[in-house]
This record gives sequence, structure tokens and C-alpha cells, in this order.
Amino acid sequence: RECLRAHGGSEVKTMGDGFMASFGSATKALECAVAIQRAFAARNAGVGAQGLAPIRVRIGLNAGEPIAEDDPDGRGDLFGTAVIRAARIAAMAQGGEILVANVVRELAEGKGFMFGDRGEVALRGFDDPVRVFEVRWTP
Repeated sequence: RECLRAHGGSEVKTMGDGFMASFGSATKALECAVAIQRAFAARNAGVGAQGLAPIRVRIGLNAGEPIAEDDPDGRGDLFGTAVIRAARIAAMAQGGEILVANVVRELAEGKGFMFGDRGEVALRGFDDPVRVFEVRWTP
């Protein structure tokens, strides 16, 4: 949540141990995702000596125009293909990975992020495959 605030993100909702967040720009979302992975890597570096298990999170990003819906309690939610695609991409990631749809990579072009092409993948519920990239966040 600190990373979300620091990078201009908004927490939409939690689902079990997962978060849905939204950002006004792909660059801010990528910066936040990298900050989250680096924070967990720093935490995990010292847990072995304390007898604690490392925590590894997976992150998936997509960009688009979701359908926004407000409920009577003043909380909002996001729906639609942009949201579903982000969830499917996140489900593909391994712990410690950030995976993004090609549209995110294109929006962040020239901003200093490093991407590795993971190829086109078929996502459940979508007719057309999406090209997925891994964000290289380790120094």
C-alpha cells in the first residue's frame, strides 16, 4: 500500500491475498511494480537467518479502459476486458515476476524499463493471443 501511494496508484479491492490497483499511467504502474518486487527481495534477503519463509509475489499489468462501477458504500470497482486480461497475465507469472501485456511495454517505451519477450499466449476467454513481456527489475 505504501508503494501504491508513492507511485500514484489506487487500491481498487483485495481478493484473498491479491490486490487490484489502478494507475493513471503505465509508467507509474511499472515503477510501482518494480518497487514492490525490490521491497520483497530486500525483505527476503534477511529472512533465512530468522527462520522465516520468503514471500514472493507475482504481478501482471495491462492497460485499457475498464468499466468503472460505484456501489452505494462509496467503494468503486473495475470490470471489463482490460481487467480480466490483467488478471490472466498475473496468473501466468511466477513468484518474483512482473509480466505485462504488449500495450504496457509500448506505452512505457523509452522510459528506461527492460523487457524480455515471452511470446504470444492464448488467454482463457479471449479469441486473440496477447504478446507478453517480462519486466527485468533486478539490477
